This record gives sequence, structure tokens and C-alpha cells, in this order.
Amino acid sequence: MRLCFQRSWRAAGVACLAWALAGCAATRPTGTPAPEHWTNTLGMVFVRVPAGSFTMGGIESAESLARDYPSLEPARFAQLQDEGPPHTVHIRSAFYLGQHEVTVGQFRRFLEQSGHRPESEADGTGGYGYNPNYDPTTTPRGDAFEGRSPRYSWRNPGFAQTDQHPVVNVSWNDAQAMARWLSATEGRRYRLPTEAEWEYACRARTRSRYPHGDDPTVLAAHANLFDQRAAPLWPRWRQHAVPGDDGHAFTAPVGSYPANAWGLHDMVGNAWEWVQDWHDDHAYTTADRTDPQGPSDGGVRVRRGGSWHTWAFYARCGFRNWNSPSTRYPLVGFRLLLEAPVGTPR
Repeated sequence: MRLCFQRSWRAAGVACLAWALAGCAATRPTGTPAPEHWTNTLGMVFVRVPAGSFTMGGIESAESLARDYPSLEPARFAQLQDEGPPHTVHIRSAFYLGQHEVTVGQFRRFLEQSGHRPESEADGTGGYGYNPNYDPTTTPRGDAFEGRSPRYSWRNPGFAQTDQHPVVNVSWNDAQAMARWLSATEGRRYRLPTEAEWEYACRARTRSRYPHGDDPTVLAAHANLFDQRAAPLWPRWRQHAVPGDDGHAFTAPVGSYPANAWGLHDMVGNAWEWVQDWHDDHAYTTADRTDPQGPSDGGVRVRRGGSWHTWAFYARCGFRNWNSPSTRYPLVGFRLLLEAPVGTPR
């Protein structure tokens, strides 16, 4: 397989564009250090994540959780069985992970070039969205958002977005479609990260609750979560808002907050991120310890990282959430993984 792996796609210009369409005549010389960043044909920047090992999962004591998340009732701290037991996971190969969540602009270009119709439009049922006149207390589920309705989709989550905001209201199946199209178009393998790869990248060699540390009271400076800017729009949940104003009531342009130690932005907050795995409450008890792929089947797929509407407790690096693969919601987006080429230093 012929590879052309430049540090910057834009800087490489015509040479790398030719590779994307037909292959590149020259391969990266053996022993040449792998680039730390790489940009693809849609302008998506990928950051090299080194191989390594880390401790995945682990449930804190109810006492420490109750101390640091005083707005939550104790019963919530007993609903975390799927976060344990803690176990060592080995990631054998380096990989490239999107520096940012997939943006509205990147997703639009994918749709225009591929002809894919996202599920929110293809099945005619739409998605969910913010409506200031919608009252959650009037619905049986008490859902924070109105839907499912054809008026809402990735184009319209009920609030304004630019091409630099993370795309939301996209399903796991939509994310898979984009990964398949990029793989076929560029001759490289794109996919969603596994749950283990995602948590490994989020932690970036830390063992804290969040990439910045353990303290939830300073999250407004590090991530776009449910904060004092968003709280007035949902007064019934105001007590769960993190202190401070992160500057955005809804999604923020990607990269608006500090990156983690590996240069990845918004691993916590902004949009929940689909990962590859099926969810199982007991997955960690039987999982492989080397490059785990998750359960072989299931009914719901895992999403990680929290969103602009997520309470601090549910944005911890180790927290696991899930939805059916066809779910489309104004809190849920994704980021893609690009597999490193053969010969990338381990």
C-alpha cells in the first residue's frame, strides 16, 4: 500500500491531494518519525496518540462522591457498577484521533460529496431540539428537549451553530457512514475509537476524574458543560450547574477550551461522543486486557465525555453512557480515529 503522510495537508498541497485520490508515489522512509499532526481532505486535524497502558474504570467511594457532588442524591452513586472493576489495558499501537469533534462544516462536506442522507432526514422522523416554549414537566418522560420531530436534525438542533461547532443530532450509524466514506475515498482506515482507546486518549496518562484534575468546581474554565450560562434555560436543574460561566449556553466552537496533555480538545463536554463498542454492565469483568473491542453484540452503543448540557458528575473520564445506534440528539456527536500506517514507531 502506498502512503503519503505529511505533517500538514494544507502545506503539502497538490502532492498529498493526488495521494488522496490515487495514491502517492513515495512512502515515508523507514525510521522517519511519525508526524504529530495530520490533516485530511475535509480539513480534519488528527493528533498522534502513542501506544501505552493505563488503568481503565474504577468506582470511587460513595463518601468522596457525595462530598464533591453535593447536589446529587446518594442513590446515583450506587448506579455505577459498569465503571468497575478497574483494570490495566494495553494499547499496542499508536493511532491518530481527531483533535476536535467532527464539526458541522466537515459533516456537511461529507454529505455533499458522499450523497449520504443522515438518519434524522432519511427516515422522516427527525431528531430532538431546544425549544424555549417547550416545558419538560408536561411530558411523561420529562425530557429536556422537544422531539422526535422532523423540524430538528443536524442542520437545526434548535440553537444557532456555525461550521466550527460540533455536529450534533447524528446517530452512531451516521458516524459509521462517514468513517466508511473517508476510508474508501482516502485509502486509509477511519473508524470510531473503541471505548478503551477513547478513555486512554481522554486521560492522557492522568488518573484524575477529568483531564485537568479532580475538582468539578473549576470545570467552567476547562470544558463546555451545564453551567451558569445554561442554567436559566432549565431552572428545574439549576442546582446541578457547574459554578461559573463557560461562555456558551449551547455548543461552543470546537477548540474553545484548553486541550488535554496530548493536544486533544473537548474530550470532556461540548458533545457526547459515540464510540465503537456495544454497552454491557459487566463488560469490564470479562474484557480483553490488550486492545479490547467490547462485547460482540448488544442493543445499545456507548457514548462518552459529556456535553454542553451535562452535569459535572456525568462528565468524568470514566463515566459510561449509551443509546441505541439510531439515536439522534442535540447533545450527541462524534470524533473519528485514523489508524496509523504500517511502520509508525510504537
